[in-house]
Amino acid sequence: MLTPRNLKLFSRSTGVPSMVMGLCSLSYLLKSTTGSLVLLVLSKRWFSLHQCVRLHTSSLYKHRMRRFWLQRKLTKVIPFFSTLIILVYVCTIVFSNEDDSRLNTLGSMFVRPRLTIKHGINCSAIYDMEPVEVQKSLVVRKSYVGPSDKNVVNATSDCDRFVVSDGFDAIQGSEFEREFPLAYSLVVHKNADLVERLLRAIYMPHNVYCIHYDQKSSDDFKSAMQGLTRCLPNVFIASKLERVQYADISRLKAELNCLSDLMESEVKWKYIINLCGQDFPLRTNAELVSDLKMLKGKNMMESKRPGEKKQRWSFHHALKNDKAEYHEYPVRTSEEKPPPPHNIEMFVGSAYFTLSREFVLFVQRSPLATDFLSWSEDTYSPDEHFWATLVRVPGVPGEVLRSDPDITELHSKTHLVKWSYLEENLYPPCTGEHIRAVCVYGAAELRWLLNYGHWFANKVDPNIDPILIECLEEKLLEKRLISKS
Repeated sequence: MLTPRNLKLFSRSTGVPSMVMGLCSLSYLLKSTTGSLVLLVLSKRWFSLHQCVRLHTSSLYKHRMRRFWLQRKLTKVIPFFSTLIILVYVCTIVFSNEDDSRLNTLGSMFVRPRLTIKHGINCSAIYDMEPVEVQKSLVVRKSYVGPSDKNVVNATSDCDRFVVSDGFDAIQGSEFEREFPLAYSLVVHKNADLVERLLRAIYMPHNVYCIHYDQKSSDDFKSAMQGLTRCLPNVFIASKLERVQYADISRLKAELNCLSDLMESEVKWKYIINLCGQDFPLRTNAELVSDLKMLKGKNMMESKRPGEKKQRWSFHHALKNDKAEYHEYPVRTSEEKPPPPHNIEMFVGSAYFTLSREFVLFVQRSPLATDFLSWSEDTYSPDEHFWATLVRVPGVPGEVLRSDPDITELHSKTHLVKWSYLEENLYPPCTGEHIRAVCVYGAAELRWLLNYGHWFANKVDPNIDPILIECLEEKLLEKRLISKS
């Protein structure tokens, strides 16, 4: 068609003046003999009516030829680009699968699936105790299979990738937190993936962390712990490792080994907190620092009158071999023990504590503490009376007066433990499972855990309820983000 646009293109290609082409175009548009004659008179200096007709015909022909040429080109170009796009897509899938395969080889930690996303579980709804969401968590935990220790070994073989993939590089504390560094002692023996998740939940680059693993632990677990310390510069393995036995002095010595190493650290921490591999934080680092500052040098732990537990140190205990669960454990003999040295008044509590730096210095340097430790060697579960007693010794840093009331697990904020025989009376029933009368928490206890006011939950286990741990991680992250905004 002889349109103005086509004439303009033709003018450029043939060199015919654009004014002439415009006149032809106008002639075509007028579509009348008179109009055409008038225009022809005006344009007689350039060409005749015959020439204009020829131009019209030539323009139409060239336009059609150009369209035909473009169609031919497109029939060649479109398949080419289509093939190219398909190849790019296929290559993306292939390399993506190779990457996934490599990540699975390096360890599932890089690709740890979020079960809440996979199964459409809303942690806020679980917090609000919505029955449908809680029921979803019960279904998930029946089929959950966690990663092996080998996964953590493989993941930590590439430290640069590990710290980025697991988010350690993105964790930063505020100035408020950096001015109040903390130390942690982790006495662990199994489930490397859970230990890594615990470490990430409490991690701050300005804090310092000591890991003591049991010498009875599997080789993969030991390698996993060594991998974590290799990738994180402020995390280290205790210089002296114990073969930890249930309710034996070895458990207390493992703790003391870490305390001794932490006192040598360049980090001048203010407080130390001890944890086991089945603990999980209920507070952010900033919230914890805020609470610890309010202690003003005092310690946080259970310390109660012993009652019937006097039997634990009234007689000599000896390790007995048990080929079942505990390997060896202390058994009471008929041999009576002498009273504790220095006329120490005995108190009992738990193995968990939050201690000031000054109190730890006292434990290291005091002859009274050294003598008391030696005396406790053949007692039952000495870690449950050692700290609870020393904190009541007159004049110690952060002293708790002997006349003060009992400090129970409900008053000590360090750990929130739910005992089966106190359920219904002091707290709601366990929604997970009981292990030796201790509740391993379920997802339905999320709200209770976060609102009770304690610092750490004991115990959690992804093999019993993986959704609870994911929701705790999510809620802690939300609080950290809110505090930064």
